[in-house]
Amino acid sequence: MDSLFFWISKLAWLFVAPDNVLLLMLTLGVILLWFGKLKWSKIVLSVVLLLMLVIALFPVGEWLLYPLESKYSRPELPKRIDGIIVLSGAENTKLSRSWGTIELNSAAERDISFIALSRRYPQAKLVFTGGSGSMIDQSTKGADIAKMLFLQQGLNIDQIIFERDSRNSYENVIFSHKLVQPRPDEKWLLITTAWHMPRSRGIFCKSHWDVIPYPVDYRTQRDNLFRVELDFSKNLKLLVTGVKEWLGIVAYSLSGKMDNCS
Repeated sequence: MDSLFFWISKLAWLFVAPDNVLLLMLTLGVILLWFGKLKWSKIVLSVVLLLMLVIALFPVGEWLLYPLESKYSRPELPKRIDGIIVLSGAENTKLSRSWGTIELNSAAERDISFIALSRRYPQAKLVFTGGSGSMIDQSTKGADIAKMLFLQQGLNIDQIIFERDSRNSYENVIFSHKLVQPRPDEKWLLITTAWHMPRSRGIFCKSHWDVIPYPVDYRTQRDNLFRVELDFSKNLKLLVTGVKEWLGIVAYSLSGKMDNCS
């Protein structure tokens, strides 16, 4: 059932992703033009242009992400932490495999924070969770790249539990829980991107694994959300991220894979 959810979510996203929708609408407009449907072609192409102008001028993606990023603030760290878990997503598996190097993306703060906190709490259990979210390529896992990174940065990787079979956030939690078997009295820190924290913590709550949110990798300018600037590529990327995350929250909620914990 979890595999069916994974495949349906991946395939459905191909048709609802904002960038793909714009491309499909543009294609439809050109097809209508070639078939002589000038009226309908003008309507479709005009809508595409209007949407692109709105995206280019306004940070609509940040408007979607800000409520998620602001839900949890960075906590005041306690003296004792029993465990630290970080979700994959910072590792660029395709480039790392292609070049034989450690390549990270814009979510690199996840792994950087994990390294820093592991040194601050040397007695804590350490968990990295993440395989590959690709539908067709499962050869290189996020955990494999993270292991090389942590070794390069001087961590003792024998003290880190690497979960490398999960394909999405739900499996991150379920598979890690089976490996770790956390006790109810333990204090765990959860590291992930700020906009991803509400859904991630909701899955942990559903799994009865109490974690302290440690959000990183912010994407919104919270003091400058209502601005006008011409930056189509950046705004489109953030819009895609925001739409995908909100759809993920809806899908996980309706399928019973997360709770709305406080």
